[in-house]
Amino acid sequence: MHPASLVQQLCDRGNSTGNHLPESIFEILAVETPPAQNKGQKVLVVDDEPDVVELVAYHLKNSGFRVRTVTDPTTSIERARSFLPHLVILDIMMPDLNGTQICRILRSDPQLKNIPIIFLTARGEEADRIRGFEAGCDDYVSKPFSVKELVLRVKSKLRRAGEPDLDETKRLQVGRIALDLERHKASVGKRSVELTLTEFKLLQLLMARLGHVLTREVLLVQVWNYQAEIETRTVDTFIRRLRQKLGSEGARIETIRGVGYRMVESKDHRQSS
Repeated sequence: MHPASLVQQLCDRGNSTGNHLPESIFEILAVETPPAQNKGQKVLVVDDEPDVVELVAYHLKNSGFRVRTVTDPTTSIERARSFLPHLVILDIMMPDLNGTQICRILRSDPQLKNIPIIFLTARGEEADRIRGFEAGCDDYVSKPFSVKELVLRVKSKLRRAGEPDLDETKRLQVGRIALDLERHKASVGKRSVELTLTEFKLLQLLMARLGHVLTREVLLVQVWNYQAEIETRTVDTFIRRLRQKLGSEGARIETIRGVGYRMVESKDHRQSS
């Protein structure tokens, strides 16, 4: 997609919302956060459209991020292993090796399995978003997109990844589920459970608030730093994945119909869904 097209889309969005229209490309490319705030944080951008990659990289660099770009998806894994980014922006629809395949490979790599991954794609249907989350992504931005919003999401994900633990305790346990917060490890009994960063944060919040009902909106704000108007289907997808990974212990995550979820001490509680 040509930069002019992206600029036009952003202008169209401004017209439709009644917001101030940018007078030049430089106003569109303006970034509010001083570069020094993100110094040293590395972002890898993988997209087979050079114009998109260039525009996204421009914004990220202006925000102080160290950026590497890849337009050939077959080289993305090698670049990720050598660059060791703090976050990856990944397009889905690419030739030879698509974004979902790349995401699964990253999630299986010991050095890269916990880094946040944001899917950037033209596929915005609910079924596509669910497949993306099930593959292991942490966020999903549909084209056409606002690059300023994308940068804000990158900052949010990295801020969440670097935040201290919810509580001073270094270990949480409910039933046979155990979380080692210092080592970022999860287990059920003697079985190690591989969790993405977002899955770990979600399970940590549920365990730390044992017995308390957490609405989908609260979970979106606390785990994803989203506002309540963002689609709550995201939470349901991650809860389903958590239950699957926890096996029989996943029954401790109780659904409260029309409200949200809670972690319970006893698996004998009746499900409310």
